[in-house]
Amino acid sequence: MSIGSYIKEQKRLLLLVIALGLLTAFFAAALMFTSGFLISKAATRPENLLLIYVPIVAVRAFGIGRAVSRYAERLLGHHAVLKIVSRMRTTVYEIIEPQVLSPFARFQTGDVLGLLAEDIEKLQDIYLKTIFPSLVGLTLYLLSVLLLGLFSWPFALLMAVYAAVLVFLFPFVSLLATKARVRQMKTERHALYEKLTDAVIGIGDWQFSGRQADFIRDYEAQEQKLLTMELRQQRFLRWRATLAQAVVLLMVISMLGWASGQAASGALAPVMIAAFVLVLFPLTEAFLPLSDAVSEIPAYDSSRARLAGLETQLPDTVPVSRGGSDAISFSDVSFRYGTSSVLEKLTFSLQPGETLALLGPSGAGKSTLLKLVQGVIAPSSGTVAVNGEVAVLNQQPHLFDTSVLNNIRLGNPAATDEEVQWAAKQVKLHDYISSLPNGYDTPMQETGMRFSGGERQRIALARVLLQEKPIVILDEPTIGLDPLTERELLTTMFDVLRGKTVLWVTHHLTLADTADQIIFLEKGRMVLRGTHEELLQRERYARLYRLDRPFSDG
Repeated sequence: MSIGSYIKEQKRLLLLVIALGLLTAFFAAALMFTSGFLISKAATRPENLLLIYVPIVAVRAFGIGRAVSRYAERLLGHHAVLKIVSRMRTTVYEIIEPQVLSPFARFQTGDVLGLLAEDIEKLQDIYLKTIFPSLVGLTLYLLSVLLLGLFSWPFALLMAVYAAVLVFLFPFVSLLATKARVRQMKTERHALYEKLTDAVIGIGDWQFSGRQADFIRDYEAQEQKLLTMELRQQRFLRWRATLAQAVVLLMVISMLGWASGQAASGALAPVMIAAFVLVLFPLTEAFLPLSDAVSEIPAYDSSRARLAGLETQLPDTVPVSRGGSDAISFSDVSFRYGTSSVLEKLTFSLQPGETLALLGPSGAGKSTLLKLVQGVIAPSSGTVAVNGEVAVLNQQPHLFDTSVLNNIRLGNPAATDEEVQWAAKQVKLHDYISSLPNGYDTPMQETGMRFSGGERQRIALARVLLQEKPIVILDEPTIGLDPLTERELLTTMFDVLRGKTVLWVTHHLTLADTADQIIFLEKGRMVLRGTHEELLQRERYARLYRLDRPFSDG
């Protein structure tokens, strides 16, 4: 999670942003310098009207140039930062995902949201509020001293000392004075964020336990603690700002005295006095934010350290082996979580194009088996081999609040409109979608609430088809649907997935006779295995099938 690596990726764009920042500062300084000259010259009797008209045109040009360059700087700066943040979020998600899915997960929901939202957002500010302003400010400091040195090196060195108070001393003192407080505020804010997020998700537990008042009291106490630290920080910032303005005033007075002396000695035209004084304001405007920029470094460090620490928290796993003639193969596979046995010595294989129905009560180990196939976790012993990439259709696939077209296209962002429509036709939704007033541009609404449960699953299935993966996992995709809708949806799924290897997890036996193999798990062990016809000869399976059949037939 090195910040330097992201800067290196976008170095050309970032250099352009810094160049635009310097150009903006140049236009601002030129605008004030020319304005000062124009005001002074207009108060005298100019020898030539061009001495008025030319500065007027220059003021307009510099004013427009400053606005344009500032806009371009902000636009490209945010564009570069958003590209970096997008890359950071992707990297963080790739690190977090296996840890969240793993039984060894050490993250709560608030931790995950805090990492993806607060920490990433804080590191976004390091570019906009620290790196860009600091580089622009330091460059302007050096250039302004060199340019002033062309008129008087002793005075240039004096002004360099004044400016150094703003550019170096105040930022350094601010860092020392606020380092511990900023880091503590960042930690408290992160903890508060996690606490509120987890409490909202688990609000039912607080209500049932009757401890709502305890939570509110504890939360408000923690919030008050953070507020107290923020008030102390604000007091310090106000005092620092007051002293900084005092330094600026001292610079203005010094510049006024020097320029007046130069004019009196004839070394400088009197109309240049205001120009030299006014040019200080845009320059100091670039120096003043440096204290705030440096003060936030401890907060950036804590976010960076937290994100960098993710990689060291990855659970020890062994990659799932790839290759072989079988699509999926388990060889004497066991999985344990601590001292608890989740799966025990599973051995089976699935040929390409076959369908396996995996049954069993809750807690039998079905979800763990799926994670082994996906490579999220590694077996404690034995070997898992998967020949090909895997697509997953789970119980509640997430549908986004955008168009139907965009939701289906998530399976393959490069898919054309025709390919999206082809996938919709396969899942028997094309005619219905086309009949809607906006067709494929119809918004799904939040979590796909515009459509029924069966329709949402068909849209998710169309998304899976666009992925074109040889192996498909169906993780109880019809749970919660009525029997008739369930049968229709499963029939469609098996029709469109014909030729693919399908691992189908289910709780009951609707269309189980269409599977090439059926495995029944109980307490992590394989207690039944065979085809539907073979298992009908076993009393236990036959009894389950008779009990389930009325629901299966609707």
